[in-house]
Amino acid sequence: MATHDYTEESIKSLDWKAHIRLRPGMYIGKLGDGSAQDDGIYVLLKEVIDNSIDEHVMGYGKEINIKVTDHNVAVRDFGRGIPLGKVIDCVAKINTGGKYDTKSFQKSVGLNGVGTKAVNALSTYFKVQSFRAGKTKAATFEKGVIIKEEPIQRTTESDGTLVSFTPDASIFKNFHFIPLFIEEQVWHYAFLNASLIITLNGKKYYSKHGLLDLLARKTDKEALHYPIIHLKGEDIEVALTHNNQYGEEYYSFVNGQFTTQGGTHLTAFKEAIVKTIRDFYKKDFDAMDIRASIVGAISIRVQAPIFESQTKTKLGSQQIAPDGPTTRSFVNDFVKKTLDDYLHRYPTTAEALLKRILQAERERKEIAGIKKLANERAKKANLHNKKLRDCRIHYGESHERRDETMIFITEGNSASGSITKSRDVQTQAVFSLRGKPLNCFGYTKKVVYENEEFNLLQHALSIEDGLEGLRYRKIVIATDADVDGMHIRLLILTYFLQFFPDLVRNGHVYMLETPLFRVRNKKETCYCYSEEEKGQATEKLGSNVEITRFKGLGEISATEFKQFIGDNIRLEPVMLQKDTHLPQLLSFYMGKNTPERQGFIIANLRVEKDLVEV
Repeated sequence: MATHDYTEESIKSLDWKAHIRLRPGMYIGKLGDGSAQDDGIYVLLKEVIDNSIDEHVMGYGKEINIKVTDHNVAVRDFGRGIPLGKVIDCVAKINTGGKYDTKSFQKSVGLNGVGTKAVNALSTYFKVQSFRAGKTKAATFEKGVIIKEEPIQRTTESDGTLVSFTPDASIFKNFHFIPLFIEEQVWHYAFLNASLIITLNGKKYYSKHGLLDLLARKTDKEALHYPIIHLKGEDIEVALTHNNQYGEEYYSFVNGQFTTQGGTHLTAFKEAIVKTIRDFYKKDFDAMDIRASIVGAISIRVQAPIFESQTKTKLGSQQIAPDGPTTRSFVNDFVKKTLDDYLHRYPTTAEALLKRILQAERERKEIAGIKKLANERAKKANLHNKKLRDCRIHYGESHERRDETMIFITEGNSASGSITKSRDVQTQAVFSLRGKPLNCFGYTKKVVYENEEFNLLQHALSIEDGLEGLRYRKIVIATDADVDGMHIRLLILTYFLQFFPDLVRNGHVYMLETPLFRVRNKKETCYCYSEEEKGQATEKLGSNVEITRFKGLGEISATEFKQFIGDNIRLEPVMLQKDTHLPQLLSFYMGKNTPERQGFIIANLRVEKDLVEV
């Protein structure tokens, strides 16, 4: 733009609705279609639930009812209800809310008066209704604009607030809510709020022992080296244990908010564990050996918390209160005293913990030599790594498109060739496998360095020392939809689940869905992902159509492939159910051909005649 084109008319002022809709990322992080647990539609849900949780924390309301369908949400709490004269202002007037009064909400999550306004602005349907002292008032909005205001009426309903909304499909393209993600969200609220009952689609969620229950749900009791250590104090609660998995696993919370990216409290927790254990055993253990295979959780309450973004996923507060101690010293002092006391009181646990640390130390030293050689080979290979066709933007960078970054793991040159030619070189990378990878179930981590392909993949992802350096937001397994392709999927998943389970737990691993059929006539082409879609397309286009069955990714031209990995990409997230125990799961599917698996296959075997009848 030339200087003379930059005039007073170039300067624009947007009202709050237009600004939120123009820059939604400032308010809810990334958008997405619901296939990732940090997609915007779940942030919208969280913003509404957070208000209900804050009421409970202040002592009002012991139950929250949530109903979620594929595209709609309703949240009803039984708190005090929004003051009837301010119902509209609280959801449609920016920087308006009850949480500026710190006497009412000392340690709440939402303090900026933005959350429900963002939900309102980003929804095609938004309704708020308050019930208070036998009276009720409701208002309905569309994209932040009020379309119906109901007068105050009498009611027999209990006090509280009801919020219903439908996210805007023009902003959250092809979205749908995944029940498992919401269930995980609800469990976290239950673990952090003893005595609170949350009902999700008719099912009740309740926790009696807080973070102890959380870790019990996240771990296999038989794999633990010692019982879960659970410590509670004023405004702080922690739990920790060690199991047999690789890597570290943490869950951190502030004022009931799941801080998925950690922050000052989690950093202090990790430091405190290492320092306390070194002091207790009077030995300068390597921090990696102490934290190897640890599973921990921390929850703290902070007055007027400072987060690093509106989505509140990382705590930035240096102090737990304006005139209180630093977050670091508060967490360190608590862990040092209570964990040390615990280990003195329970010598059997202390002995088991020591054995686990010494075992981790031995394992680390055993692979030190091979690790050094493998890293040198990988460094040389990276100069001319034909397996990796990298992109220009990476997840660890402060770039507005960092959340779009993904790497496709493909089988063979033909599939990788199609994706490479059609990908977005800014955000999409390709890693090509050389046929079927090794079944690594039962191996130690030494195999990751001994197997060249695994080692190169580890370096391509940059996950050797944890997820902090992860280079891509999404790891997409792209294999043919045939028996061999499914087997390769299982082998890659075994590699991730065995050695890098946090990739799956944190929602980084996906399966690429590609069309099975192309149905077309002279005027129109339809790509179909199932037999059902093929039937619908055939009916739509008429009987005189050409139907092509894609046998492999390599058969899809680069021009066509561009449609399937762009804005309309279909990704299936790899998720672990709450009762999934990895050793048992991997043993069943990837272990030796056990009688149990043979029995399962025989019991579920379908022959062609059965399939026709179905």
